[in-house]
Amino acid sequence: MKLNYFILLFFAVILYSCSVKRFIPENETLYKGATFKIDSEEKIKDQKIIEEELQAILRPQPNTSKLGLLAHYKVENGNPGFIYRFINKKLGEDPVYQSDVDIKKTENFILNRLENLGFFYSKVTSEIKKGSKKSEVIYTIELKQPYVMETYQLETDTLSIHKEIQKTLPESFIKKGERFNLAKFKIERERIDFNLKSQGYYNFNADFLIFEIDTNQYKNKRFDLYLRLKKNVPKKALVAYKLNTINVYPNTTVTNNYQQADTTTIAGVNFIQDTLFFKPERLRPFVLFEKGQFYDPKKFKATSRRLSSIGTYKFVNVQFEEKPISENDTIGYLNTSVYLSPLNKRALSAELQANAKSNGFSGPALALSYTDRNLFKGGEVLKITGKFGYEAQLGGKANNTGLSSTQLGLTADLVFPRLLFPMDVSGQFKYNIPKTRISAGIEYLNRSKLYSLSSFNTSFGYQWNANASTYHTINPISTNFIKLTNTTPEFETILNDNPFLKNSFEQQLISGLTYNFTYNELSNVNKKNPFYFSSNIDIAGNSLSLFSSKNDSGKKTILGVEFAQYAKIDADARFYFNLGNEQTLVTRLSGGFGYAYGNSEVLPFSRQFFSGGPYSIRAFRTRSIGPGTYAPESTDTNSYFDRSGDIKLEANVEYRFPLYAYFKGALFVDAGNVWLRNENSELPGGKFTSNFINELAIGAGLGVRVDIQGFVVRLDWAAPVHAPVQNETTKYTFDASNGIFNFAIGYPF
Repeated sequence: MKLNYFILLFFAVILYSCSVKRFIPENETLYKGATFKIDSEEKIKDQKIIEEELQAILRPQPNTSKLGLLAHYKVENGNPGFIYRFINKKLGEDPVYQSDVDIKKTENFILNRLENLGFFYSKVTSEIKKGSKKSEVIYTIELKQPYVMETYQLETDTLSIHKEIQKTLPESFIKKGERFNLAKFKIERERIDFNLKSQGYYNFNADFLIFEIDTNQYKNKRFDLYLRLKKNVPKKALVAYKLNTINVYPNTTVTNNYQQADTTTIAGVNFIQDTLFFKPERLRPFVLFEKGQFYDPKKFKATSRRLSSIGTYKFVNVQFEEKPISENDTIGYLNTSVYLSPLNKRALSAELQANAKSNGFSGPALALSYTDRNLFKGGEVLKITGKFGYEAQLGGKANNTGLSSTQLGLTADLVFPRLLFPMDVSGQFKYNIPKTRISAGIEYLNRSKLYSLSSFNTSFGYQWNANASTYHTINPISTNFIKLTNTTPEFETILNDNPFLKNSFEQQLISGLTYNFTYNELSNVNKKNPFYFSSNIDIAGNSLSLFSSKNDSGKKTILGVEFAQYAKIDADARFYFNLGNEQTLVTRLSGGFGYAYGNSEVLPFSRQFFSGGPYSIRAFRTRSIGPGTYAPESTDTNSYFDRSGDIKLEANVEYRFPLYAYFKGALFVDAGNVWLRNENSELPGGKFTSNFINELAIGAGLGVRVDIQGFVVRLDWAAPVHAPVQNETTKYTFDASNGIFNFAIGYPF
């Protein structure tokens, strides 16, 4: 990262102390690009877009980096030094001279593109404008009035395919009055081809269509557009195909010969397997093919996607075999085979982690997992994970030494690739069949000198993709039972001094509904500037209150256990701006609000918001911000219990750029805080007010990342710019002396 700063400073010095002009050969000038001067007979619609299209076809393009060009010259001349060699490797460009530009050829390119846009009979002239060692080309275009479409029609015949093409024409985006546009005609052919394939025309191809224009009917540069089939189109391309035999092989391996296989037929689909590997009645809903159905590529893709989503198979291979057709056949037939290659049924995995937290705790963690796929021969996946973690305070204040944390956990997840629901509603989900997840887990946490915490959690819910970008998870049942034990006198003192905190630990049972909505465009390669949004809703205690009774203190209980009642929502929105050359500007805005009611005076401690740390405000340690302007007198480890709230707001901006090979760099600014809904005398300044903007903790810094095919190891350094502290003069100063390092796995957002 320091090297990258050095390069930027070096670049500034170079601009003043050195010029590339002295390296340019005597008889050459650098080509700095071209401009267009357009003279038209009438006002041209979308002229700027036309100019952008013309700029895109110009070859060669001028040099884009003065620094890269200088580095190239330095390297070519020998003895460039390390810095210039590095710059040349990252930014170096061969010089583009005026002599490299074939002006006559470029004029022909421009005329050809203009004709493709409907501007026939236009003229192009050019001149070279030279300066001191630089030159540019000015193209003057005499733009004629464009040809526009009057009618669009199909040359029909008696073939069935003509009727299908005719049905698609009302959906065309080629409209009367539009300019001639060759690119649009090509897109129109592809649109028609896609629609025909969806109607069963398995062997059709967009190249079998041809457009013709007729200008003879008009004197004012209008034309009629005719669409027809080319001559000698193969017979099989003009015939719609239906699915005939449909065979599914649920257990395909290299040793299968299926000679002794059993066949089970469900709704016209044959399931062929030598032994029962996957129950046919469980697999049938994932296969969208039906006998007698017209071939449809959408159903082919959807079937492949749905089968892949089960979690049992590593390969899904769908093959279509054509049955021979005769000259008189009006329908063709396809035999369909679906070959499914399973993953290993059982798997063991181990994960060793090294944790280094910004609050000074560090230590190892080990997770062992056992996975059983296709547990009940219906695609069910069972995963059991055991975890052991140990952390110790390796640095910090003297009164914090000796602190440690031990964590033991065991969780089990059972996922059914279907809905477990009283009614069959799976037909309402077109993209993917929802999954049902049942989870249970126990955990033991011991914090030395403070307390022990035992917890049991269970959930039952559904998860599904509505489309390629939208994901839902809903848990109608989500229960967490927490038991606080072995509290030390020191921790009891902390609780007694802060009723707000004490209340957050008292209610041991949390039960209710949770819902997550995620919209994610990051995997869409067609999105230049993708967007990500995620939101969570957590509502607890409503259903339990229907069956509760009150204890002596007036609180509702279930089987004598007090339960929490609250509602909580949070959201996270991210914009990714692609700047080119592997550079990205990422902005993030997140926030949350929690409301305790009925049985609860405050949110349970595990449901409260906190701020700071490697995935939040990186200039501040985890749980070291807020609430509001509150700052504890002591900054030892125990103080983090106070630093949470009911309201959270964070914003981040990060510029990411390449450094060398797998190394990436980043510059960032983070801001945020947490607040309380109500005033708390133990946490002065913690209440949310209209002055919240001035109470944001702000930090800035830089980072280096090792990014190997999506696996990211990150080291960020950040320092405070503003620390909200009550009764102190607000200062906005970059405090490098209090900067901290954050080591983490994965990008912060």
